[in-house]
Amino acid sequence: MYTPPFFKQDRAASLGFAEARGFGTICAFDGTRPIASQLPFYLSYADDGTPQAAFHVARHNPLVKLAGGASSWLLAVNGPDAYVSPDWYVSPDQVPTWLYQSVHLTGPVRTLSDDELAVQIETLSAKFETWLLPKKPWTSDKMTAGRLEAMKKGIVGLVMTVEEVEGSFKLNQHKSEADFAAIANALGDGDADAKQISQLMRQIRPQAFPDQALADDTNELERSAP
Repeated sequence: MYTPPFFKQDRAASLGFAEARGFGTICAFDGTRPIASQLPFYLSYADDGTPQAAFHVARHNPLVKLAGGASSWLLAVNGPDAYVSPDWYVSPDQVPTWLYQSVHLTGPVRTLSDDELAVQIETLSAKFETWLLPKKPWTSDKMTAGRLEAMKKGIVGLVMTVEEVEGSFKLNQHKSEADFAAIANALGDGDADAKQISQLMRQIRPQAFPDQALADDTNELERSAP
């Protein structure tokens, strides 16, 4: 991943982002062309601290034949993204650009055993069921006897040993305070992704938004008043 210094994320932030997203595009090379699939995953850590990304694919997915651990695969995890118009800047002579968050995890992939797959399925579903709280989490014991085992025959569990972690959060960190605030304010009126980018920008450089800080202080005083 090409990442200018302004946008580069450290290992901990990149892994935290990947784990929080839990969905990405896995890609491998079959010797002729790249093969990719979109899938959910979760991260775990080996005894030595090495990250591992666990997921599964359909048994007939061509990726299955490539999971011998001999070559590195790429797991690309993306966050919100948004287009930026040059018209929104305070400064002149700007160009169009795109803001985004992205993390790349790279490493060899091996096939999981049946026992490991059973753990992976439970762990993966438990991860995402927590997103729906206070809904009572779904668990596999709600399925008809034998149904889960029958469905497991149609998938193959895989795990990547993550050897390289790269993160790029392009949020206009290299721009002046005035331009930074102008873009964040403009994106705040956009679609859902644009609004998320705007909020991220406000979080990383709150000093660029003095009016917001004043409003936050006023709200806090009002909440604490007798």
